Amino acid sequence: MFVSGAADTFLLGVDGGGTQCRLRLRSGDGALVGEASGGPSNIRFDPETVARAILAGCHAILDRAGLPRETTSLIHAGFGLAGAAQTSAREQFLASRLPFRSISLDTDAYAAWLGAFGGENGAILIVGTGSCGLSIANGERTYVGGWGAEISDEGSGLAIGREAIRRALWAHDGRATMTALAETLLDGFGRNPEMIIDWARSARPADFARLAPLVFDYANQRDPLAISLVETAARDVTRIAERLLSAGAPRLCLMGGVAGALRPWLPPYVTDRIVPAAADATEGAILMACRAAGGN
Repeated sequence: MFVSGAADTFLLGVDGGGTQCRLRLRSGDGALVGEASGGPSNIRFDPETVARAILAGCHAILDRAGLPRETTSLIHAGFGLAGAAQTSAREQFLASRLPFRSISLDTDAYAAWLGAFGGENGAILIVGTGSCGLSIANGERTYVGGWGAEISDEGSGLAIGREAIRRALWAHDGRATMTALAETLLDGFGRNPEMIIDWARSARPADFARLAPLVFDYANQRDPLAISLVETAARDVTRIAERLLSAGAPRLCLMGGVAGALRPWLPPYVTDRIVPAAADATEGAILMACRAAGGN
């Protein structure tokens, strides 16, 4: 991956999800300049803040590499960002006028697919804070899910954490059996439902998703509530995988912060089609930048 005859050119790749973003800067010949990370980067919520955070991360890389910040004018940037499928969010983000030489913007799912398969037929299924699937076969895109936390994100860390809180409240009310997981969740809020309400009112998807590792821990200890939550998530993710494979993808990459813990709970006919990604989503975003710059 390089940009022909461009010694003064740089390539920035940004993989931005609901919990964090990752930045990677390479020189035009592909050499690594540096990396950085930041907070949630779903542009559907706050595109201007995401733009500022990305620029700050880029500046941090340049500072550590001993390069002047004006180097941004030499950077071709590829952004694979959560929320980029939303036209209004995409327009607001681009209106931030980031000081890069060129910008290529697409969804985080597309960047993940490009990194995983390098442009060849395949499907990716991201199961992290949110969930989203993308199959590209013979140039045709099929998105599955990813419609936002309010109405989608089945099987994700958000969905697992939110349902865990709901079911813990059921146990508090006497509508469900109290389990060790429910006890732990309630103890975290002083067993006070009003504290849970106050927290949930301002909680972001990433806040709910941070509860998912606890659920998996208790599921491995055979807690009935935890097992129920994980089995539900596995069924939801299986439905997404089935649709992606039926769209013509011969293989599937499972990725995201929840993917590793959830994989053992998926049926064999799905896991048998899972392959490792050739590269990560950040590298996919760099390939987007390279293409925009006319690279080979």
